[in-house]
Amino acid sequence: MIKKLLGYLGLSMVLAACVTINIYFPAAAAEEAAREIVRDVLQSAPSEPSGENPPADDKRSARPVPLALVWSMQLLERLVPDAQAAQADINISTPAIAALRKKMEARQAALAPFYRSGAIGFDREGMVGIRDLNAVALPQRNQLKKLVADENADRKALYREIARANGHPEWEAEVRATFARVWVQEAPRGYWFQDAGGRWQQR
Repeated sequence: MIKKLLGYLGLSMVLAACVTINIYFPAAAAEEAAREIVRDVLQSAPSEPSGENPPADDKRSARPVPLALVWSMQLLERLVPDAQAAQADINISTPAIAALRKKMEARQAALAPFYRSGAIGFDREGMVGIRDLNAVALPQRNQLKKLVADENADRKALYREIARANGHPEWEAEVRATFARVWVQEAPRGYWFQDAGGRWQQR
């Protein structure tokens, strides 16, 4: 019994350490927030379900829980309540973030034809990259360059503001990396993106 109790306590400490590490960047909450923003900007339909089915009920779950395990879980809850709360959500509701989102949403109509033509795409840094200027008529090239520069300036500001709004300016690189993945995942068919090696591919 004592060995089991010590084992459960050890497990509790390991889990507490894991939760403590995770509070530095709430990856799941950040991805959910990024997906909300990206979908609004791209005006895309929700992505298809992953196809993963919830686990079937396991009759073994009806077994009584050892008292020592209950104690260890209660200890864990007391040790890490703040950590669990810290990773539960991420704030994207500040006035600065809202203003950036509106600007990006308004710009999407002008950018969309260039995405579809393959002139631009999503680069691996979470920005818009010019892929093929030859796909753009000469009189429109300066317009495209300005659109891309304005969009990228707003994206940089957005990533920085999300990190700052959540009290962790050091999260900016991780916020950017999260958005870089989500832009590609939510992009309509036919849009171009860079893979991890910087090569352009089409969805």
